[in-house]
Formats: sequence, C-alpha cells, structure tokens
Amino acid sequence: MPLIGYARVSTEDQTPLPQTQALKSVGCAEIHEEQASGGNRARPVLARVLERIGKGDTLVVVRIDRLARSLSHLLEVIERLEARGAFFRSIHDPIDTGSPQGKFTLQVLGAAAEFERALIRERTKAGLASARTKGRVGGNPGLRAKDPAVLRKVRLARQDGYMERLNETAQDWVPHVRRLRPDLAWEDVLRIINGPLPEARSWTQSRLLRAVKAYVRDGFLPAEVLARAGRRETDDRLPAIIAGIKGADPDITLRAICERLEAMRERTPRGRTRWQPSSVKMLLERAESLGMI
Repeated sequence: MPLIGYARVSTEDQTPLPQTQALKSVGCAEIHEEQASGGNRARPVLARVLERIGKGDTLVVVRIDRLARSLSHLLEVIERLEARGAFFRSIHDPIDTGSPQGKFTLQVLGAAAEFERALIRERTKAGLASARTKGRVGGNPGLRAKDPAVLRKVRLARQDGYMERLNETAQDWVPHVRRLRPDLAWEDVLRIINGPLPEARSWTQSRLLRAVKAYVRDGFLPAEVLARAGRRETDDRLPAIIAGIKGADPDITLRAICERLEAMRERTPRGRTRWQPSSVKMLLERAESLGMI
C-alpha cells in the first residue's frame, strides 16, 4: 500500500527535516511538508492531501500532534480517510487504522471523546441548576434589556463563530464552487461536493448557499459564483459533471470517477446505474472538445 507522509512545523524557524527523515525511514516515497499552526484546521497542503489520497493509501505522520491538536479534529480526518478507503498511521503513537490493534485504539479514543462531552453536558446542567436555586438568572443582562450595543456585539460574535466553523470545512466545498460556478447548476455542484464526504458531513443546498454568500460577502469568493447558471444542453451536462470531478483531482483514475458517479447516483447516458471506464473516457473527451477541461 502506498505510504504518503505529512510533516508540519508551526513557524519558519522550525525545520521539517527530522520528520521527513523519519517518514522516509518507514517507506514514504511521497512526503508533503507544511508550515502552519496545529490549531488551524484549514491547512491548504493537508486539504490537498486529503482530497487526492486514494483507496488503499496510508497517510503517515511522525506524531499525532503533527496532524491534529484536538481529538475531534483527529477523528474527523480519519473519518475522511475511511470514506475514501484510505488508512492512517502515526509512527510514535499506537494508531494504525490498517491493523486491528490500531482500530481498537481509535474506538477507545472515540469513546473517550464522547465520555468527555457527556461530562461537560452534565457539569453544565448541574451548574445551571445550582445557580437557579440561589436566585440567579442566567443570560446576559444586556440581552434581556435589549441593549443595542450588546445585541450588536452578540451578532458579530455569532458571525465570527460561523465563519470559523466554515473555515474548518472550506477545503470540502470552496475549490468546487470556485471552479464549477456558475457553469453548473447548484444541484450538480452539491452532488459533486457530497460525493467523497461521509453522510454525517454532507451539505444541503440551502446550507451551501448560505456559506457561499458569506464567503462572497467577505471577499473570499468572487460574486460571479452566485450568478444564475446558464441553460445547458442535455448532452453537455454529464461531460460538465465529469470535468468538474477531474478538475478537482487531475490524477484521478477513470475507475475512481466511475465510483464517484455511482456514489452520486448519476446514471450513464443509457440510463444504467453502473459506470464503465470506457463511458467516462468518452465523456472526458467530449468535455475536452467543449473546452471544459
């Protein structure tokens, strides 16, 4: 199985060389280096690795903290890898999702995370109940009084929190929206985005539109992506969809495109549910002749 290494340092003063050497020593022929904070989930190099990793590949890091600083982020990345049929391994930690022992360790970590969340909920409920018995009223006094300044601060804080959550998932949808809109209708863009994602992280059209509008408002996406999609000939729709998948991952194989189309429940030109590489190749050639690739 191909081993793909990922090395991360936080500052320019640090060097990824020790990590790179360790990754090479375990057989990683392909190594990606990144300089970014571990608390930042929207890392472009990591996003590209997760987008291009294939079935049977293994993502390897020297230590868990080089990949994620929180258990929730670690589990999220491993979930994405599993959705693609890929594995995860940490050299200095007992995690290798390609082995039974590694899977068991992962299950223990997931159970610990859920237990921690349950404890936090219980402590919060107990604290609120104790405050009520002492006559304390929860909430912000300014909000209860509908103070305009307080309301504005709360609105801005919620907006900032929303943008932070969007930034954590930007690698899932921003590249597709930037590349495919307004050439493709939102319905088709949504299906391309959701194709490689686990069901728990899939997008709805209304949620996607809200996210795109927020990014356009803040200048992260051009306003053109919100323009009305032009009318497209029926025969051009499938080539456009396949061109969009190919554009997101130029190295993707014909068989992988077949699997992506089947996951999207896209039917072949003859109305069948199973795709063949020859059909994809024909539509790719048509997309090239139409200037879509």
